[in-house]
Amino acid sequence: MSTSAVLPTYARVDLAFEKGEGAWLVSTDGRRYLDFAAGIAVCAFGHAHPYLVKALTEQAGKVWHTSNMFRIPGQELLAKRLTEATFADYAFFTNSGAEAVECAIKTARKYHSATGNPERYRLITFEGAFHGRTLATIAAAGQKKLIEGFGPPMDGFDHVPFGDIEAVKAAIGPETAGILFEPIQGEGGINPLSDAKMREIRALCDEHGILLVLDEVQCGMGRTGKLFAHEWAGVTPDIMATAKAIGGGFPLGACLATEKAAVGMVAGTHGSTYGGNPLAMAVGNAVLDLMLAPEFLPHVNAIAGHLMQSLGAVIDSHPDIIEGVRGRGLMIGLKVRDGIENKRLLAAMRAEGLLGVGGGENTIRLLPPLNITEVEVAEATRRLDSACAALAAEVKAAS
Repeated sequence: MSTSAVLPTYARVDLAFEKGEGAWLVSTDGRRYLDFAAGIAVCAFGHAHPYLVKALTEQAGKVWHTSNMFRIPGQELLAKRLTEATFADYAFFTNSGAEAVECAIKTARKYHSATGNPERYRLITFEGAFHGRTLATIAAAGQKKLIEGFGPPMDGFDHVPFGDIEAVKAAIGPETAGILFEPIQGEGGINPLSDAKMREIRALCDEHGILLVLDEVQCGMGRTGKLFAHEWAGVTPDIMATAKAIGGGFPLGACLATEKAAVGMVAGTHGSTYGGNPLAMAVGNAVLDLMLAPEFLPHVNAIAGHLMQSLGAVIDSHPDIIEGVRGRGLMIGLKVRDGIENKRLLAAMRAEGLLGVGGGENTIRLLPPLNITEVEVAEATRRLDSACAALAAEVKAAS
């Protein structure tokens, strides 16, 4: 039996942190790490950002929670700002990405029921996706490792190969409510869907009277250099889930929808006890203050270009360890060579004081804070280069 009373559902690294500042974390033994994981794309402004700390602590001295029985001014403000900055007319606030996706699924189904087509409840999804850990969201992803042992998967999801437009067309039927996918698969290993295919899917939805439902939990909120990734393709969804960076580290998510798509979501159809409480809204509004500043997205794009160029030099130096890089903005995947497990390179990176995140297809995700600096990028690539060199020596010695 484990010595910890925490349910052992995580394969945790034996490393704990006691404080952080900006892009740096300090472990309990005093060692400093450059954080290119950012809580899995959550800490958009790094750790202990003064503006976010101030917003949280000021609200903590006022009121923490009242429930959604009452109006929450901060919630009304954040919803207004999000809808003004996006395609949406409404926002529903949640505590997590999975809850935001659940709300998106329910909204899509309810739309068709409310408009006289209750038989339309199925969503087409992509293989390799990750949408959360609830029964509905694991069924939406359809991966064996997620659904095995939890009984019959929830009905209502049709899985097709990632980005296969012909397969999407073939899957559309009289019960189809919409198409749900991540513009860039995160957990699946940083797999971007092309802008052209995004536009094709939008056209298919319009042609068949079904809804475009996006999961921008990981790729949204500035991560790709636009506020949301779908903006690169010039398309607009009908419904979208977002979370992670929206709270900068405070648990927060949101489901955004057009007035048309949200037609069935009336009083009593959905709810959350904690969702959108005053603490979360204070931080969410502070995050948006920073993200909507005129210089923010240009910085993300500029620093992303600098990082990609620097990574290219590392890959050129270590083709025996890393075979390529993909992604958009500061959502980057390093494809590790077959035969070398990504967890070995992650361990080598940690030994050099650099943190990353594993991903599908033997990939390492680099998801740094969005306000990362050129100096920190240079330091990260130096440490990655050293990690690759150390791993290459280890592989050579073992061969």
